[in-house]
Amino acid sequence: MSDETEVRPLVVRPSDFDVFRNDLLDVPQEACSGDIECATRDILRAIGEDVNREGLLNTPARVARAYVELTAGYHVDPVRLINDAVFDVNYDEMVVVRDIDFYSLCEHHLLPFLGKVDVAYIPNGKVIGLSKIPRIVEMFARRLQVQERMTQEIAQFLDETLHPLGVAVVAEGLHMCAAMRGVKKANARMVTSAMIGTFKTNPTTRSEFFGHIGRELVGF
Repeated sequence: MSDETEVRPLVVRPSDFDVFRNDLLDVPQEACSGDIECATRDILRAIGEDVNREGLLNTPARVARAYVELTAGYHVDPVRLINDAVFDVNYDEMVVVRDIDFYSLCEHHLLPFLGKVDVAYIPNGKVIGLSKIPRIVEMFARRLQVQERMTQEIAQFLDETLHPLGVAVVAEGLHMCAAMRGVKKANARMVTSAMIGTFKTNPTTRSEFFGHIGRELVGF
């Protein structure tokens, strides 16, 4: 039998020694809670930021709360939103609500787009409470969106809720994905429209609507 004994290599783990430990109290905590918060930390690191510097310590939590608010439209119950505010009224002329502010997020870049929406409908025995129309716009805007779909969704929801003679929606938006990046055209505005019922089939009705909102019929 050989007198030689096997010598195992020395294994040193720096984390066993205080000077190398990363779990001491004098090192900022890096824990995060929730998918959005943790993802925000990953983004900050990926762009070369120090997630532990003072100005960014609470940024992931703030971003998480902001996204909850900005995408709240996914969680709105349409029935509760309307809250029985549909009334039997003998009125068959045009109802127009102009200049409804909206803020949304482009689903392609998660950048904001914002602007105004004009909504009109011609009742067929039922009208909806005035405040509900801006709330309907808000419900569809506070989602990841494209403006074309948002405009159509607002019109379709009013049509299905009121069964009116017609619905018209025009939206005009400034898109940060085209202003801050890419083509960088800060003054470009996108206009979309959705026409249902008599607004689609009757040029006189459509012209009256465009007159109410200060737009010419040409181009629609």
